[in-house]
Amino acid sequence: MLITADKLTHFVEQIFVQMDASQTFAHEVAAHLVEANLKGHDSHGIGMTPAYVHNISTGLLKADAEAEVIRDNGAVMVIDGQFGFGQVVGRQAADIVIERVKETGVVCAGVRNCHHLGRIGTYAEHCVNQGLVSLHMVNVVGHDPQVSPWGGRERRMTTNPFACAVPVAGDDPVVLDMATSAVALGKVRVAYNAGNQVPEGALVDHEGAPTTNPGVMYEEPFGALGPFGKHKGYGLAVMCELLGGALAGEWTAQPGNERTNHIVNHMFMLVVDPEAFGGVEKFQTEVKEMVAYLHSTTPAKDFDKVRVPGEPERESMADRLANGIPIDENTWAGVVKAAQRAGLTAEQISELTT
Repeated sequence: MLITADKLTHFVEQIFVQMDASQTFAHEVAAHLVEANLKGHDSHGIGMTPAYVHNISTGLLKADAEAEVIRDNGAVMVIDGQFGFGQVVGRQAADIVIERVKETGVVCAGVRNCHHLGRIGTYAEHCVNQGLVSLHMVNVVGHDPQVSPWGGRERRMTTNPFACAVPVAGDDPVVLDMATSAVALGKVRVAYNAGNQVPEGALVDHEGAPTTNPGVMYEEPFGALGPFGKHKGYGLAVMCELLGGALAGEWTAQPGNERTNHIVNHMFMLVVDPEAFGGVEKFQTEVKEMVAYLHSTTPAKDFDKVRVPGEPERESMADRLANGIPIDENTWAGVVKAAQRAGLTAEQISELTT
């Protein structure tokens, strides 16, 4: 099915309102999820709604929680999300850091105990829109691992996302936003729900053999996601685990920590005001010239042009705003079921979605 962004946002917002979230928080979460769909990151879009509804109902997600600074050493801060909506406490943490950067020029922050933060690129974009450079390293805990280390077959980590953004004066920023697994787990879920295969090199079965069947993540005997880029992606995933988890969150995927089918993110953030380096004009000249140099590359076979990070998302957003957001039947059924669990009637769901 195809549905407009406005209609989808309003529908998901009402689901969270029914779960006793404030209108403001419900709208922020819904808008974040729908923007993920708009930008082509369906893995972090409205398909997460059933998990959020379940976690609110079981007390794992605190719908009214807000970010709290628990340690402040000037340019080094620790912020606790208190298991609130990641989209809310993550943005609040970014706001706190952005305000502090005005004084210190650089802030290194640990943001811990957030319910699922959603698309990490959102926080990089939030910083870069203020003219700041930012880097974000995240780990995922609270549930069983899904990603095998390079060279292994058992699950030991999760998708551990990484994001980084750089402003470009007078133009769109460069925004890198990616999972350190070969694909995000949510993309495997989307493929599984749609009855599709995943790209080669993304999964291994229970014997460690490559497979394109997403069912190995959801049906016994279980397989695992692999890291992107072989040992290099694995290495970056480990660093996200150690900086996002061990340093920022004091909670990694190692088995001594609790696993209660929760979705908890910890984020290591490094935010820099280019003004602190003094050479902002030269910095921006180099950024613009480098981006132009990359764009000038002759496209390889089967490519229409060379892009920089962030452009595919903007192209997807333009297309889906114009033509609607595609939602597969199984994902939609899950969202509708979550709406019913939240207390919306069939008549209300129909009014909100048609």
